[in-house]
Amino acid sequence: MRQGGLTLEQNQIPQATAKRLPLYYRFLNNLHHQGKGRISSKELSDVLKVDSATIRRDFSYFGALGKKGYGYNVEYLLGFFRKTLDQDELTEVALIGVGNLGTAFLHYNFLRNNNTKIVLAFDADPNKAGSDIGGVPVYHIDELEARLADVSVAILTVPAKAAQTITDRLAGFGISGILNFTPARITVPAGIRVHHIDLAVELQSLVYFLKHYPMTS
Repeated sequence: MRQGGLTLEQNQIPQATAKRLPLYYRFLNNLHHQGKGRISSKELSDVLKVDSATIRRDFSYFGALGKKGYGYNVEYLLGFFRKTLDQDELTEVALIGVGNLGTAFLHYNFLRNNNTKIVLAFDADPNKAGSDIGGVPVYHIDELEARLADVSVAILTVPAKAAQTITDRLAGFGISGILNFTPARITVPAGIRVHHIDLAVELQSLVYFLKHYPMTS
């Protein structure tokens, strides 16, 4: 039985491991384009700043992906993670909130990813409705339910005070995943996954670590 890009058994891997899979895939893709045929866990560790033991443990959840003394075959790993992450299957994404951050996302539109693409956007400003930003049509927020169609993932870049209201509308329509860039801690029904990304908190965390945990050369 499959669910997304993982088999049912693979869905039992730790979430920390699952979050590192796209990082592995992106790096392996770069190596493949550079013509590199194999790589060791230590080389991966040095570049990705992930402990080599962690990398070997992550890979072990998926069986024998490498050979002792040889390392990992880049082309094989790339193909494996492409299949695991459903890189050959496009996931269409809706963006809610076309402010400065939302506009930046529309121009970027995850160009380096093979499997995710923002296909439509919404905003409460009537002057933005009907426009096209980065090739993505922008609609008024009143058209949300009418335009979402089969989209199952949404990026939330609205003002914090509007976040829960918009989330409730998305949940009622059937969205299954939300990437929340607002500082609001939104609540959703069971069955919807939310990843919170608070840029201000991440920046404060970085500054704190710089001050109190200086890196040694």
